[in-house]
Amino acid sequence: MTTTIRRWVETDTGHRVPNHSSKCAHLHGHRYRFEAEVSGELVGDPDAPDAGMVLDFADVSRILTEEIHDVVDHAFLVQDTDAEGRAACEAMGPGHRTVVLPFPPTAEHLAAWAYDRVAKALAVSYGDRLYLEALHVRETPKSWATFRP
Repeated sequence: MTTTIRRWVETDTGHRVPNHSSKCAHLHGHRYRFEAEVSGELVGDPDAPDAGMVLDFADVSRILTEEIHDVVDHAFLVQDTDAEGRAACEAMGPGHRTVVLPFPPTAEHLAAWAYDRVAKALAVSYGDRLYLEALHVRETPKSWATFRP
């Protein structure tokens, strides 16, 4: 029997969507929520520290923190081909946190990007015992994107 757990981390992150026909083409930011759905069998060893769990929530938090939060929190996401956005980031000076991405930093792309990072980290630590079902990205309280392979 498979069980699914969910855990999330929030970031304060800036971006712009180049070529967007509305206000999202401007520099702005969001309180993003990156939420992982992890499935697997419950740990059956009664002496294991995570007995009866798919995975300790603290372990999911650690992966989300290392792979997502610490990469994009208080950073500005900019597409590699966005000359205007990159110039704005460079104008902020050498200490400005900029993450250059090979895609427009939309919630949809960020969900796929985060999925890839979290899935790889789970595989390194837990092999094929766990499966990342989905990665959800909340850009605003009313706007979510989900990536499922």
